[in-house]
Amino acid sequence: MDGIHDLGGTQFVGPVEQPGPNEPFHHRWEARIFAIGALSQTRLSGANLDSFRFAIDRTPPAEYLGLPYYNKWLRMTETLLTESGVIAPGAIDARVRKRRGEKVEEPPVPELRKPDYKPTAGGSLRQTDRKPKFSVGQRVHTIDSHTSRHTRLPRYVRRRVGTVTMIQPAHVLPDTHSVFLGENIQHVYKVQFDSAELWGQEAEKFAMNLDLYEDYLEAA
Repeated sequence: MDGIHDLGGTQFVGPVEQPGPNEPFHHRWEARIFAIGALSQTRLSGANLDSFRFAIDRTPPAEYLGLPYYNKWLRMTETLLTESGVIAPGAIDARVRKRRGEKVEEPPVPELRKPDYKPTAGGSLRQTDRKPKFSVGQRVHTIDSHTSRHTRLPRYVRRRVGTVTMIQPAHVLPDTHSVFLGENIQHVYKVQFDSAELWGQEAEKFAMNLDLYEDYLEAA
C-alpha cells in the first residue's frame, strides 16, 4: 500500500528520535492499549500479524504523523473491531460523547463478520517443497508494484537492481495474508543494493540489505 507509513528513504524527514527512556511503556494507558490490541489481533484475525500491520497502514496521514505510537495501536484495534462487526462504525465516538454527558444514540450492533481464517502453523515461517527461483549471487530487479493492500516492498527499492546474497526461510506472503486471501508461501531472499542504485550517485556510499519475497523479484 502506498501510504504515509512508507517513509523509508524519504528525504528531509529527519532522524527517528527517542521520546524518553528506552522502556516499553512510558504511561500506564500504553500498556492497556498494548494488551487490548494484542487480544483483538489474536481473537479477531487468528494472530494474523499482517492484518494488524495493514490496519495501521490505513491510518489517515495527518493522524499517522501526529499520533504517538500506541495511539496508532488504538486506531488499529478500532479498525479490526469495526471490520469484524464487533462494534459499529462510530460506536466508540458515541460512547465517549455519552461519558462526557452528551445525549447521543449509539449505532445499532452490527452483524458479526469475523474472518473465517485458521493459520496452517504458528507465526509466519513455513516449509515449502518448491525450489527457489533465484540463487545466491544472481542479479535481480524489483517489480514496480502499486497496491491497495499491505506490502513489504518499500517504495524506495522498487524498480531497482540488486544481488541475492542469501536465501532465507520461506514465509507467508503479507500481500495476500493481510486480507485473508491465503498464505501464499514464498521463498525470501536477502538482496543487497548499492546506495547509488537507490538514491543516485551523490548518495553516501554503503550497501543496503533487504529481505524480499519471491513475488517482488524478477531476473535482471
